[in-house]
Amino acid sequence: MIDTAGSSRPSGPPGSSHGDPTGPTRWRTALDNLRHDVPASLVVFLVAVPLSLGIALASGAPIVAGLIAAVVGGIVAGLCGGSALQVSGPAAGLTVIMAETINQFGWVATCAITAAAGVVQILLGLSRIARAALAISPAIVHGMLAGIGVTIVLAQLHVVLGGKAQSSPIDNLLDLPRQVVEHHDKAVLIGLLTIAILLVWGKLPKAIRVVPGPLAAVVGVTVLASVANFDIARVEVPANLLDIQFVPRMPGGGVWDIGLAVVTIALVASVESLLSAVAIDKQHTGKRTNLNRELVGQGLANMASGSLGGLPVTGVIVRGSTNVQSGARTRASAILHGFWILLFVVALSGLLQNIPLAALAGLLVHVGAKLVKVAHIKEVFRHGDLAVYLVTLLGVVALDLLTGVLIGIGVAAVLMLRRLLWSGIHAERDGDHWRVVVEGALASLSIPRLSTVLGTIPRGSTVTLELVVDYLDHAAFDALSTWQHAHEAAGGTVHVDEVGHPWFARGKSGEPTVTRSAAHRIVPRWFAPWSEWQRVHESEAVPTQRTSSPSSMRRGMLEFQRRTADLVKPTLTKLAHSQSPETLFITCGDARIVPNLITTSGPGDLFTVRNIGNLVPDHAVCAAGEDTSIGAAVEFAVDVLKVREVVVCGHSSCGAMSALLNGAPDGAPALRSWLKHAESSVARAKVDPPIAIDGVPPERPGDRLALHNVLEQLDRLRRYPSVARAEAHGELELVGMYFDVGAAGVHLYDAKTGSFHSSAPVLL
Repeated sequence: MIDTAGSSRPSGPPGSSHGDPTGPTRWRTALDNLRHDVPASLVVFLVAVPLSLGIALASGAPIVAGLIAAVVGGIVAGLCGGSALQVSGPAAGLTVIMAETINQFGWVATCAITAAAGVVQILLGLSRIARAALAISPAIVHGMLAGIGVTIVLAQLHVVLGGKAQSSPIDNLLDLPRQVVEHHDKAVLIGLLTIAILLVWGKLPKAIRVVPGPLAAVVGVTVLASVANFDIARVEVPANLLDIQFVPRMPGGGVWDIGLAVVTIALVASVESLLSAVAIDKQHTGKRTNLNRELVGQGLANMASGSLGGLPVTGVIVRGSTNVQSGARTRASAILHGFWILLFVVALSGLLQNIPLAALAGLLVHVGAKLVKVAHIKEVFRHGDLAVYLVTLLGVVALDLLTGVLIGIGVAAVLMLRRLLWSGIHAERDGDHWRVVVEGALASLSIPRLSTVLGTIPRGSTVTLELVVDYLDHAAFDALSTWQHAHEAAGGTVHVDEVGHPWFARGKSGEPTVTRSAAHRIVPRWFAPWSEWQRVHESEAVPTQRTSSPSSMRRGMLEFQRRTADLVKPTLTKLAHSQSPETLFITCGDARIVPNLITTSGPGDLFTVRNIGNLVPDHAVCAAGEDTSIGAAVEFAVDVLKVREVVVCGHSSCGAMSALLNGAPDGAPALRSWLKHAESSVARAKVDPPIAIDGVPPERPGDRLALHNVLEQLDRLRRYPSVARAEAHGELELVGMYFDVGAAGVHLYDAKTGSFHSSAPVLL
């Protein structure tokens, strides 16, 4: 999670310090961090210089503007930003916007616009709305970057081929065939060689890849061009790069156009910086980014960069990732990388004049192509957002960046609305009756489809309207209610079966249906007894007539087949020919006890034996051939299935315990005979003190007896040879369990305390 308050995490990069070290410890920590930050800063510096030059070229700005932005981004954003390891500078994501802005207002005015965009960023940071950027769909961000990448490639391919870029991406695309077939000079060799080096650099041995690929490519082709004395266009820089001969001034013209340019640069730079910071945070375990402070730092950097004649500054994922991978530990690395670039500008600026423009163009073609990531396309396709990605990409290329992003946001909003309001509506025959199933969110937009489906239902038929809806708005409620009245007036019957929140039922009763209410929590079908979800059928029965169990069972079977079978089929398929449960679960036949529910288990987990009173006949009785069913189950579970534990589960309000205390009903000889197996439990309860549950014995005598009965059955199990043998070898554990029906509480027996406790303390 992002820490927008700027608080530190207890974890950090390997070797980083925590707390507030003082004295010698503080100095040792600082020196140790510098041992990692200085080498990392040098690596980032080597990556940043050629990229900054190339981005300035693609933007149509003076070459030195890219270096100024890199210096300011490293020092100012590094000092003031909210991310410790993000590295800022000129970014490819703004090249299209900057090219349009420079073309419209000129370079001097563009610098003023950049400074003004910095002020907007500071205001955004102070207003603490930085997290809002995270609400932008990744498909829009990836599509924007891909559109920028395509735009850069289309423009710079002309330069690589020895020509000049046109005024728009579409013109560049249309003119590209002519550029390809025309005569080419040595600049083409330099540009293609630059691209080739960048493509193969990542596949070279690690020892060679210590040198950054962009640096190696640009230096290599520059040396080749100089040695071969190629007569090609090269970088033009002033004699003194630090001699800034102008003061930025706001342009003349319409306030709307100027304001739009300022806001566009501010928003795009902010979003790119924040998303980059979040991505960098995922690559290390140190202090998280304070997003609001990061915006303020980026704003201060853009104010400084625009004032000094530099390009806009953003957080750059390529530089930040390089910084982390190079072992940086603190913000000192980003700051130092800015100083290295400044030193380079002061001492070695003459070297820049030897760099061929085709080399920078080749570098930009490679950078632009990498912005179109196949992994991103697969990801947005997997999440159903490919349309958003493609629309954003095409909008950025065919129109402009801001328009493309706005179109992408619009398409994303429409898709989100469609998904939120989606409803699956269909009608099917249900024996002699009809069933209309509505799933999803049923709102006004779905009424045409709903009306079409309802129109297919024959007049006078019996219909079950099955509503599995997340939301039901007023228009949809009115449509359903009107249809129900009309269908019933024509002699038909409509049963409304709501699975989930009772939107329709609440509307019919005059209650508010705006939101779900905590007081109306609905028990899911798989859990609720038939009486909960078949109350419609129950209410239609004769008042004195009890709905028969077979009818409820059949409806439950149909519910399983309709809603559950497909979900559990993969699990049951694996269990089709074998079982390997871990537990033999012996419990009462009481209908209120659902073993898989109270143990959160499923098919194949429990080998369950149920009888009246969860009793285990004495082994001697089984050996004599009487009541062998329980004994057979125990031997099969322990010797054949090799279960790891045997659980005896008693429960509160047990009818068998009441019968033991008060006598079995008359005319029940089989029950009386069976309960003889619990006579020893009754005798035990008379002799032993009461057993407590979480320190307190139950109030009712039957519940106190149920606890003694659990322990008595465990003792009987230990007299079974198979159980005794497995327990002696450490292969089997016997567990006593008690379920308080009214409190929905599961308790386990703890032999150390001689009492039952809630399951968590016993398990821990």
